[in-house]
Amino acid sequence: MALTAVGLCSRALIKIGATAITAFDEGTAEAEVAAALYEPARDALLSANPWSFATRQATLPRLADIPVADFSAAFQLPADFLRALGAGPSGRGRGLDYRIAGRALHADSDTVTLTYIGRPAEEDFPPFFDQALIARLAAEFCIPLTENSSRADLLQRLAEAEFRRARQIDGQQDSQPGFQDFTLIDARG
Repeated sequence: MALTAVGLCSRALIKIGATAITAFDEGTAEAEVAAALYEPARDALLSANPWSFATRQATLPRLADIPVADFSAAFQLPADFLRALGAGPSGRGRGLDYRIAGRALHADSDTVTLTYIGRPAEEDFPPFFDQALIARLAAEFCIPLTENSSRADLLQRLAEAEFRRARQIDGQQDSQPGFQDFTLIDARG
């Protein structure tokens, strides 16, 4: 079952023994804490790993402004951009030297294809990520709602275990890249 942002927060609240919410603006302490902490916690967890479900590619539009130094062109980052994984020229998602500066990518190229971690809709999160995010949210919500630091420490350790489990599951979803350029193999002929 796909969960919404409110649904994810409600499950995290239940894990710490708090009351579930039906909306971020319902006026309860739980709703206020969830509204304040949800987006930063979600984006931090999405950014922490090159998740397969959040990996995107886009050809970036070139900006009129030229970088002051080091690179000859600037490109606009996508609206859902969280973290760069690689950039390449002309339809390749890697192989280009670049720098992220603010909301722009600087490079020495006429075109740039960016491979990046984007922000998918909550309904598109796989179940293993839902569980990792719920655990992280429970750890984040614990201190403001319960003022129990020992429980918060335990929840933080559980969140780290869920994160490791989610990374392991996600890492098994694609083939591992082989060696493409390896001089010892080339030397054998």
